[in-house]
Amino acid sequence: MTDPEPQRIDVHQHALPDFYREALTRAAVTQAGGRALPDWTPAAALNTMDLLNVRTAVLSVSTPGTSFLDAPDEATALAQRLNDHLATVATEHPGRFGYFATLPMPDPSASTAEAVRALDTLGAHGVILLANNQGTYLGTPGQEPLWQALDERGAVVFVHPAELPAPPVDGVPSFAADFLLDTTRAAYLLVRNGIIRRHPRIKFILGHAGGFLPYASHRMAVTLANDTRRSPLDVLDDFRTFYFDTALSSSPAALPTLLAFARPERILFGSDWPFAPARAGQYFTSGLDSNVGTSMLTAVNRTNAEALFPRLATAAPRPFHVPPAPVRLRQAARRTAARLIFELLQPGTN
Repeated sequence: MTDPEPQRIDVHQHALPDFYREALTRAAVTQAGGRALPDWTPAAALNTMDLLNVRTAVLSVSTPGTSFLDAPDEATALAQRLNDHLATVATEHPGRFGYFATLPMPDPSASTAEAVRALDTLGAHGVILLANNQGTYLGTPGQEPLWQALDERGAVVFVHPAELPAPPVDGVPSFAADFLLDTTRAAYLLVRNGIIRRHPRIKFILGHAGGFLPYASHRMAVTLANDTRRSPLDVLDDFRTFYFDTALSSSPAALPTLLAFARPERILFGSDWPFAPARAGQYFTSGLDSNVGTSMLTAVNRTNAEALFPRLATAAPRPFHVPPAPVRLRQAARRTAARLIFELLQPGTN
């Protein structure tokens, strides 16, 4: 049996251009979320995409974004440079890459201006916003101009976790647990403070299956109902307006919870490469392939994203490059090994 040509649309894949790495290094930032900064090039991304059967990746810049810069003008200049660069990458590889624009948060005015430029002029597929920027969470007061501009454009907003605004706990890497809480906090505030209802044309994607949101949704809905005097069912409806990606979340424990909570048309494929190495992508992709029926798998892999990003459905990529036979054999062997490892690591029933 041969593997299919790339079919997935990966909405959670990161880019780390050399000039951005250099800016981080100058600021003594050597890791993100407790992981060392990985190497990245478009060529390496395409190789991993072929391995994971990804047709198109929507690139984004991960935490810390531009929030490591204290000077607002420097943050704005870096965001502009990043967006110009990713627009070029997408143009040079038609059909293989899209991108979410970086915004210089927590400055809502500069972020609004850059969102308008990136969406209206550069053709960005949406924007990425960190759940918190220098301790200021999405959904807190003062961000209304940004939400208004994004709502007017029916924009897609990818919400990605950042470091918690609290001291780290020794032995607990941020990406392992804190990131999930960070996303959950932002989603909670976006619902609690009415952003979801006032700006219904914004499509929010929550990374990593929404953090703890699907698992704790009813508990949070009851809390919010008591706080806001709304019906818990109304709050749950708001929570279910979010889109969710599967990055690092297609396990037999997490995936059923996501499938039970999220609207079927709002689940999207994500890999988190290169911060999640290819072997992790293979592991969780195997979990998705093994635990979801054919029609739902097609929706998660491709058609849900095509509905969210119509350009990705109509823009045909260049003819798929078929690697040489030895490369195809190695890729097939790696996929088979990933499936076997996934099966071996599942807990028993006893």
